[in-house]
Amino acid sequence: MDGSQSTDITSNPSLAPMSSIRAIAAGLSLIAVARSMSAVAGSSEFPGLCLGGTGDSRTGSPPRLLRLADVPGYEPHRVNDMLLLSPAGAQSLCGSGTEAAEDGSQHVVFFPGDIQNFQQEMSLQPEGAQWQCWSLERVALILGHRFPGRHIWVVRASRMYLHKFSCYHNFVESNLFGAPEHSPDYGALRHLRALLSHGMERAGLLAPATTFPPPGFSLALVAFSKGCVVLNQIVYELAGARVDPELAPFLGSVTDMYWLDGGHPGGSETWVTDRRALKELTASGVALHAHVTPYEVRDPMRAWVGREHRRFVRTLEELGAHLANTLHFEDEPASIDNHFRVIKEF
Repeated sequence: MDGSQSTDITSNPSLAPMSSIRAIAAGLSLIAVARSMSAVAGSSEFPGLCLGGTGDSRTGSPPRLLRLADVPGYEPHRVNDMLLLSPAGAQSLCGSGTEAAEDGSQHVVFFPGDIQNFQQEMSLQPEGAQWQCWSLERVALILGHRFPGRHIWVVRASRMYLHKFSCYHNFVESNLFGAPEHSPDYGALRHLRALLSHGMERAGLLAPATTFPPPGFSLALVAFSKGCVVLNQIVYELAGARVDPELAPFLGSVTDMYWLDGGHPGGSETWVTDRRALKELTASGVALHAHVTPYEVRDPMRAWVGREHRRFVRTLEELGAHLANTLHFEDEPASIDNHFRVIKEF
């Protein structure tokens, strides 16, 4: 929910004092709008999970959730908490046989937006308690329903300012509120590769010292709202990654990238518009998916978001990219409710 009226509801916050004050004031408006969320969010009780049929359709067994704390990245100071949803009956990649490789080789990584945190932590915060339907655990289950049979990884933002503003500074240079400063060599891809390698080892999906990625490994990247800054940073790193002997195989395993209603508190670069970067993205052959709602792309107070989105789409289409672009809830009023609902509807 990373727009100018949600946790990213900051119209253009920066580290300047006045902008910071406006950003904090805007963030506090979560209290006012959270009640309207309850109609869409459903029960705040965890067993409800806001989603029916989350079990494995083949076995009827429930999926397995595993929380991994302080998973190391490629540098000692870059660590992230992760949540892993494994499909029922999934086998270890370090097992033997074709069936094991097929069962455990498909993975999805999700980068959440502002306010989204682990269920327990959200329940302790006045604002977060009212948005628990979109906790990391519940979103993992939603994604498990969307991508049946795959391992779902949810990467928690490494810092949450005021318990609201997610900051992915392990993936991209960011200010206090999580607004990014993109560069071609920050190391987002290298960090993601290390997180998955170490996370899979901890979860018993990969034998220690095994070459990563293992044979048959495939990866879809999904980001919502503020989390889209990670996908954008990856786009800027593609040129270097394609000629890096360590990163090129990992990059080759990425099959799909999903942008879900991207937004952040900066005044620009909500969507990648650099033609050279988008040319590299097209050349990667990755299937691209952009899902937006009027909340982000039709907000007159942040008109640049819509302009950048249109330019992103137009440039990729001109370059011949494999792009699917969808505007959800087009005939409904722009709302935070629908902003979050895109996670279920994409």
